[in-house]
Amino acid sequence: MSNDGASTDPVIVQRLPLGFQWPTVDPFLFCVHHLDHYPQGNSSFGPQASLAGRSLGNDFQPRDGWRMYHGSTVPGFPEHPHRGFETITFARKGFIDHSDSMGASARFGRGDVQWMTAGSGVVHSEMFPLLDSNGPNTVELFQIWMNLPAADKMVEPYFTMLWSSDIPVHHHVDASGVASDITVIAGSYDDLTPPVPPPASWAARAEADVAIWHVVMAANGTITLPPAASAQTARVLYVSEGSIAINDEGVPGETGAVVLAERPVPLRAGDAGAEILMLQGRPIGEPVAQYGPFVMNTPDEIEQAFVDYRRTGFGGWPWDRPDPVHGGDAERFARHAGGRVEHAEI
Repeated sequence: MSNDGASTDPVIVQRLPLGFQWPTVDPFLFCVHHLDHYPQGNSSFGPQASLAGRSLGNDFQPRDGWRMYHGSTVPGFPEHPHRGFETITFARKGFIDHSDSMGASARFGRGDVQWMTAGSGVVHSEMFPLLDSNGPNTVELFQIWMNLPAADKMVEPYFTMLWSSDIPVHHHVDASGVASDITVIAGSYDDLTPPVPPPASWAARAEADVAIWHVVMAANGTITLPPAASAQTARVLYVSEGSIAINDEGVPGETGAVVLAERPVPLRAGDAGAEILMLQGRPIGEPVAQYGPFVMNTPDEIEQAFVDYRRTGFGGWPWDRPDPVHGGDAERFARHAGGRVEHAEI
């Protein structure tokens, strides 16, 4: 036993070195942490800086601390299709402009989450407009792909906004007076429950035991994460900043740790504090066939996805450019396909 009474038995099952794309376990398919320190914006909402020497259209090298990704004028990801899974985008800093083949659009950021079920097929764009023409435009986000079970892969596309003002945060102060905050995006923590995910999401099933938490710990702070509901649940902690010890086992930055889900997880931050993304869920346990933006159960279903996309364009692209930007106003909003409009609280 440790001095605080916690068990010193190992909790970590596996360590995962993190590259640009983070390794995941079922039911998750993909996770990436974008952090780009863009300069001031120009009149087109792109960087007010030379783009010479960049591989425009496929710029993933963080030259000068930022990347254009697939954008050529505005950084981001112009129109592209998806089928068979969900995207969960947690925008911590900056702004993201969403547009899709359903005719829906949104601007979100500053702690908001967009949760989109691609289902039978959707085309969308995710652009990072640089709205500040007088100062830097840092953009930070996590994008997570979560699988859909076979029974739900062909549901109608759907997206919902979880505005930052509606996402609960657990504030913890340890015995030494050091603070930690846990942002509860999915699942529950203590008595905190976030807004509901889309209706066909794996996370909408109570038995799926899905949780997505973002943990920020001050230097040398401690907190113990409660166990998951089931030993069959998969749980991974990704250390994106700083370092931690899990039950006295050190985990450096840029490392993921698969932990025993049925055990409490005692955490201690290092001298520089820590930021951690936790992904948790019971595995779907079905075959996965993936080709780029399509995730199905069999290769034949992947072939059919390409046939359907070439034939229908998943509804077509109703925008006049592949990389729409929604003006220079920093107000965050969502305009749904049926015409309903919602606005984030400032």
